[in-house]
Amino acid sequence: MADSYKYFRDNVKQYPIDSNGINERVSRIKTRSVKGESKLYALKLALSLLDLTTLDGRDTPFKVQQLCAKAMRPHQKLSGIPQAAAVCVFPNMVREAKKELKSTKIKVASVATAFPAGMTSIKIKTDETRYAVGEGADEIDMVISRGHFLSGDLKFVFDEIVAVKKACGNSHLKVILETGELDTYENIRKASMLAMYAGADFIKTSTGKVQPAATLESTLVMLYAIRDYYLKEGRMVGMKPAGGISESKLAIQYMIMVNEILGMNWLTPEYFRFGASSLANDLLMQITKQLTGTYQSADHFSVD
Repeated sequence: MADSYKYFRDNVKQYPIDSNGINERVSRIKTRSVKGESKLYALKLALSLLDLTTLDGRDTPFKVQQLCAKAMRPHQKLSGIPQAAAVCVFPNMVREAKKELKSTKIKVASVATAFPAGMTSIKIKTDETRYAVGEGADEIDMVISRGHFLSGDLKFVFDEIVAVKKACGNSHLKVILETGELDTYENIRKASMLAMYAGADFIKTSTGKVQPAATLESTLVMLYAIRDYYLKEGRMVGMKPAGGISESKLAIQYMIMVNEILGMNWLTPEYFRFGASSLANDLLMQITKQLTGTYQSADHFSVD
């Protein structure tokens, strides 16, 4: 991995990003819309790409059970509704989620590495990662050390990702950049490339605890980085926008963007996720409207 960092340092081209170009492309994407059968397909696809998440100090086993029930059967009456991609919980709730989802293909993800700030030692971060994996986590969502990154200590951040990836064993690693704290598009691209060269299976915009969280603009920069990395290295890396995505129309805009930059091969649970639990109910409302012609009120859906 030392060679990988040296390669990243010496060969990954850094350049100014045309912010006007990014903003103009996003503006065009916001004008897109899909209707009819295509819209129903897109809504169901978005539901299948959800990481339903509960990351609250008040979490209990019962709350996790409820979330898992919703992931397995998002709507109690409609047929043909896909299950969610994953349930994401704190490490101490992984075992409960794993038990509830054992008969399904739904993944159990866990935040780790002192989420959301990441302000602790690498030993504690890797110990927490190993604990979550030992409890049954299929995926780990880690946060990078933004202070080290912004101060220019990229080797520290790279080595930290490498160490957490090793601690993951066979579990997949999603690396959270916290784009709202990285200040510039150039930093977002640099952090994306660094994470991928350090072994990330996914790169993720945000913890959802910092504003702004996911934006179409920051996601577009990350998608371009994923494309460039794939063209150079031949390895597909996933993308996860997280935080602030609560409406179906916005989710579809994200998927249009992924399709245009990376192609439909990325629009699967293996390579694209939404970290947006509140999105689930809006998707279900829109799917119901497409199938029945009428909206159900919000109280027809669970809060979780």
